[in-house]
Amino acid sequence: MIYELRVYRCLPGRLPALLKRFEAATLKLWEKHGIRQAGFFTTVIGESNNDLTYILKWESLAEREKLWTAFMTDPDWMAARAKSEEDGQIVGNIVSQLLTPTAFSALK
Repeated sequence: MIYELRVYRCLPGRLPALLKRFEAATLKLWEKHGIRQAGFFTTVIGESNNDLTYILKWESLAEREKLWTAFMTDPDWMAARAKSEEDGQIVGNIVSQLLTPTAFSALK
């Protein structure tokens, strides 16, 4: 199993719009494409409270490439993203790391 840690750094005041987009559109599209999440988090104490952090689960790098590409090129995703950004850009930047669990990790 491979985990992907993604941090979306929102523009000031735009985190609620990102949360709404995930809840209303993104998660349904992920389900359609077989993308599985391990958890979503907002920052209570840390560098920025404008961040959304989440973890995705992948069987392999090949699975990630296949499913993520299908999602990113889905016309429904492109429409949902455009609609959510009618009031302006939401995310300033995205940081992504692909991780493999250690032998002693609770997540395997």
